[in-house]
Amino acid sequence: MRKFLALTLAAVMTVSLAACGGNTKTNDTSSKNTTEQTDNDEKSYKVGIIQFVDDASLNQIEKNLEDELDAKSKELGITFDYEDYTYNGQADATALNQMTAELIDKKVDIIVPIATPTAQIVQSATEENPIPVVFSAVTDPVGAGLVESMEKPGSNITGTSDALNTEAIMNLIFATNPDTDYVGLLYSKSEDASKKAIEEAKEYLDAKNIKYIEKTGTTVDEVTSAADALVAEGVDAVFTPTDNTVMTAQLSIYEKFKDAKIAHFAGADSFALNGAFLGYGVDYSNLGKETADMVVEILAEKKDPASLAVKTFDNGIATVNTEISEELGYKLEDLKQAYSDYCSDIVETQTAKEFE
Repeated sequence: MRKFLALTLAAVMTVSLAACGGNTKTNDTSSKNTTEQTDNDEKSYKVGIIQFVDDASLNQIEKNLEDELDAKSKELGITFDYEDYTYNGQADATALNQMTAELIDKKVDIIVPIATPTAQIVQSATEENPIPVVFSAVTDPVGAGLVESMEKPGSNITGTSDALNTEAIMNLIFATNPDTDYVGLLYSKSEDASKKAIEEAKEYLDAKNIKYIEKTGTTVDEVTSAADALVAEGVDAVFTPTDNTVMTAQLSIYEKFKDAKIAHFAGADSFALNGAFLGYGVDYSNLGKETADMVVEILAEKKDPASLAVKTFDNGIATVNTEISEELGYKLEDLKQAYSDYCSDIVETQTAKEFE
């Protein structure tokens, strides 16, 4: 993956990490962005991509986004140039602000922010500059203040959502072990993407009179300490939503839960790839592909982001880590039978750093 090349800017746009809703921008980008022509008259568009942090989930999205743009380039005879406009902020708000300012200065034709914090920064930075924005992996676009509604975003921004069906994954916890009576909730309070799912999980557990405890962290070290605390508490299972902070720490904590015989349930298949017992949610490879298709719709087909509905996906795929499952004493066939009412598909994986 290309890494962000540190540049010194004469002036860096200061933008707020907090989202600003109710934008009134138009989508006429003719004065701000340019559509270039190559020697053979092939259209070329500059596509800016900003990834929030380096982890298996977001890497999977970026790879499939770029692969689909390459495929569409060949299919349509149009160049979608992202090579020189792809950055990774490594969860640093200052860096993300700077990268966004650079892409605006370079007059890219569209910006693709990956994950909620990145999308909020890009949205704020483009309030006075109507560059189209197509976000990817934003769990709650309305709650994050990015769009007016899922059906009609209402501004220069739309994209794809990895919204989690929290009730379904909680059902999987009790389908795995009906005797579960103490659940750990592991997440980062700094991530808007986690807030809604955690509230839904607590409502679910309250309704079943199940005891739970929350542990949080905003860095890898803090998440590691939080995992140690959950092990010390003796919880039966741990739930993490689509939380990039925990995802970044997953390879550092999965053995703690494995050794303590605690099943870790999380909101993406990449958690299972990095050692969690089970990941449940959208297919991130498809999420990246669909994000690229929306980019093509806006640039090549001239569709208006304001009226292009945010895309959501079926949260019916459970990814089971067979190594961890065996360590915890579960048989895959028994799990498949227990999960049959709660997911449309069951995928097997083993612990690795990245998807092949």
